Amino acid sequence: MSLVKFRNRRPFGSLITSDFFDMDDFFENRLMSRNVLGDRFWNGKRGEPALNIKETDDHFEIELAAPGFSKKDFSVTIDDGCLNIEAEKSTSKEEKEEDYTRREFSYNSFERSLQLPESVKEEAVKAQYKDGILSFNLAKKEEAKKRPPKIIQIA
Repeated sequence: MSLVKFRNRRPFGSLITSDFFDMDDFFENRLMSRNVLGDRFWNGKRGEPALNIKETDDHFEIELAAPGFSKKDFSVTIDDGCLNIEAEKSTSKEEKEEDYTRREFSYNSFERSLQLPESVKEEAVKAQYKDGILSFNLAKKEEAKKRPPKIIQIA
């Protein structure tokens, strides 16, 4: 026997209003699948930007989509074998006229942590931010680099 989520179905289940009877189903399947609540680059997860990881013979390349930030908005650390990426940005604007005052503000932040393989040289990690993409180059230790096969002569 296994546990499954109980869904309390109403007698009018086939009507369009049935979505409103089950609010969990409405928010999970309707709004998120139609991308109403999120941006396209956020990868469908709140607060986590999209990430690409590529491994070559001698290093790893990581690209993280973070448009709208500047270099000073990021905090990148390596702690206990984990690459921690944090970004925070806030802006505010105030416009005063004779008969009204308009204030606008925005706040955007995210955190992302990646467990690094033991083959990475932590002291040789390089980062660059350009055109909304935060890029990392993580060099591998010499013993982890792929070597060409050794040819053995038969006597």
